[in-house]
Amino acid sequence: MSQKFVADVGGTNIRLARVTESGVTDIKKYMCNEFASIDLAITQYFSDMPQYTFTEGCIGIACPVLGDQVEMTNHSWAFSQNALRSQLKLDTLFVINDFTAVAHSLPVLDGDQVVQIGEGKAKENGNIAVFGPGTGLGVEHITMTSTGWQTLDGEGGHVDFAPVDETDIVVWRHLQATLGRASAEEVMSGRGIHNIYCALAKHAGEAVVYADPADITKAALAGTCKIAEATLTQFCRIMGSFAGNLALNMATTGGIFIGGGIANRFPEYLKNSDFRARFEAKGQMKHYVKDIPTFLIAEPDHGLLGAAAYLNQNTAS
Repeated sequence: MSQKFVADVGGTNIRLARVTESGVTDIKKYMCNEFASIDLAITQYFSDMPQYTFTEGCIGIACPVLGDQVEMTNHSWAFSQNALRSQLKLDTLFVINDFTAVAHSLPVLDGDQVVQIGEGKAKENGNIAVFGPGTGLGVEHITMTSTGWQTLDGEGGHVDFAPVDETDIVVWRHLQATLGRASAEEVMSGRGIHNIYCALAKHAGEAVVYADPADITKAALAGTCKIAEATLTQFCRIMGSFAGNLALNMATTGGIFIGGGIANRFPEYLKNSDFRARFEAKGQMKHYVKDIPTFLIAEPDHGLLGAAAYLNQNTAS
């Protein structure tokens, strides 16, 4: 019996899985540096699963996918989609951006795979948005169409940072002075945490002690540094305002989701923060967003699940 596979490819690791009716299974992770090319890594997975014959696949990869030729941003792998399909002897192969895969995971995640922040209830087949503070800031919308879920690509992480309170203005001025422009990615990412920290330290007349965003977060959670605590507080507030803007942009009645690698380090802190208050703080439009739910993605395999959802939607078998 022919099988489907999915892959989640980052700059360091490639994770592969077999697609089942209920999701994904037989997940294996390999180091990208151990293989000269992506076809060798996938072939290794096929060899590790000799009882199956794979004929269809979907790869979510951390780089732009604009045509047949795909070149990774943070790794040396480059390949032709058509050539790869032929090399792997596949009937069907889809290659999509990793955040497109993340977006396709959202409609299939259940309550055990997300953490809800605040109130609200998702409407079935309502528009959904996801943003992911990590190395950068990814943003994606997904909407239901007559042919199934369709992602709406863009570069939402690079929109202007819109300050909401006086502390935001301190951060905005710091970014304007140091970078010449204040974008959302410069406050909602790893370096964004560092940027907020530096801005608040400078404003308070205190020395910049931490260079690593992870150390700032640890100090904030441990309560050992007032500036670090203020940084994480403001980071959550800024995320809330940004999430509310996404909800206004496209009536995301299906919910707003937070992905990326940062917010998952402090889920309880985020739940107890001002995130939701800032999400709803839209003045006369508060009624428009107050029933829209907000979630933190807690499922580590959501990239694979999204690739599987995309593959299943676009294949008949």
